[in-house]
Amino acid sequence: MMNNEGLGAYQQSQNHAQAASASPHRLIQMLLEGLLDNLSRARGFMERGQVADKGMMITKCLDILNGLSSVLDEQKGGEVTQELFRLYDYCGRRLFEANLQNDMAAIDEVSRLIRDILDGWVVLKPDRIQVANED
Repeated sequence: MMNNEGLGAYQQSQNHAQAASASPHRLIQMLLEGLLDNLSRARGFMERGQVADKGMMITKCLDILNGLSSVLDEQKGGEVTQELFRLYDYCGRRLFEANLQNDMAAIDEVSRLIRDILDGWVVLKPDRIQVANED
């Protein structure tokens, strides 16, 4: 049986392999899924009073939100892109508050919002999506 460190390294290598061969649509989906996973972990750390781990996980969530914002193309995406920018910004502010105030409800709110985005993303047709740097 693998120890946690070995399992983590294996999972990370699997994620890198998937990302290397993924379409832009699938990469966004993977980021959203990873964000949800990290939000769940942050909540668990918060419940157990593991302050340092909670802070580290929320920082990872903020990094993913920044990554998602960075691939939005305002010129091609129009109003939808502007709304996603606002939503990602809002989620980031809520996570910052959640970290400072140990507010599980804020993490739950962000999780619901990201789940809604992911649910919509999954049903989009990849050939109709334009991501920045995809010309």
